[in-house]
Amino acid sequence: MKYTKLGNSDLKVSRICMGCMGFGDPNNGQHSWTLDEEHSREIIKRGLELGVNFFDTAVGYQSGTSEQYLGRAVRDFAKRDEVVIATKFLPRTQEEIAAGISGQQHILNMIDTSLRNLGTDCVDLYIYHMWDYETPLYDIMDGLNRIVKAGKVRYIGISNCFAYQLAKANALADKEGFAKFVSIQGHYNLIFREEEREMAKLCAEDNIAMTPYSALAGGRLSKHPGETSKRLEEDSYAKFKYDATARQDQLIIDRVSKLAEKRGVSMAEISLAWLLTKVTASVVGVTKLHHIEGAAKAAELELTGEEIAYLEELYVPHKLVGVMAQNTPQAAKGQHVWSTGNQEIQRGTF
Repeated sequence: MKYTKLGNSDLKVSRICMGCMGFGDPNNGQHSWTLDEEHSREIIKRGLELGVNFFDTAVGYQSGTSEQYLGRAVRDFAKRDEVVIATKFLPRTQEEIAAGISGQQHILNMIDTSLRNLGTDCVDLYIYHMWDYETPLYDIMDGLNRIVKAGKVRYIGISNCFAYQLAKANALADKEGFAKFVSIQGHYNLIFREEEREMAKLCAEDNIAMTPYSALAGGRLSKHPGETSKRLEEDSYAKFKYDATARQDQLIIDRVSKLAEKRGVSMAEISLAWLLTKVTASVVGVTKLHHIEGAAKAAELELTGEEIAYLEELYVPHKLVGVMAQNTPQAAKGQHVWSTGNQEIQRGTF
């Protein structure tokens, strides 16, 4: 496994980050492939054995049980100071807004819930899950700064935002002496490269770590033509994100397949190796042992300049989809319900 520094922090992270969205009580899951605790622990333990020290979860995953499973596994299989735990919080609910709960109080409530779920006294990276158009930015940044100062969080990150929003937030933090975002978790992979328009340039200039999700496009970048899986067949949200461009994306997927055959590796390894030429670390969702084993191999695979150009050549611009397509004041409320254990929050799927 290879390691790197996470942006402007002192966190040393593995270049593969285990995405834990698929872990949690199946009875509280949004997805049919959600794993129970026994199988989640098996995968987490294997990841640790392979050198993965970076884990990403969220209070909104399976009513907080993803956090609980991860926390117990880390306590049993690792030393806490050798593992980097990232978790995420959602915006205020309409009920909280009506009750007059401030952005600062909401953030305190959310981090305390996550700390209880994880069974730890500090989260290494606390991520603002999506832009909240109904809460003043000052309240968000002040609330995050307060929990950093209180020692509940070491660093803060952001997910699902535009480059101008990240720049605006960090400018306010700089002005007020608040903690600044050290990472961005956005939607980025070989068949969806819109982060290269502005976000990648901002991150390069300001040394902000990019740790994207959807690294394999819901499995599309890991399957040869004709191959399928339960997730490919049943993941309605991934279908929503990728089906409209399936024809043009398939041309790129075919090149991944050909290069994988030529190099004698898996398609997932090729796709992740490409992504790791662009970002600090990649969040890789895993629900099977071979998923994390393949991801670990990808961290060691180096592509040539010619191979990278071959994979990139056929890309054409895509429309924004998923959370980012909803990231406007008008569409921010979304349709999907997430349960955090003590509340239900209507938002898009991440």
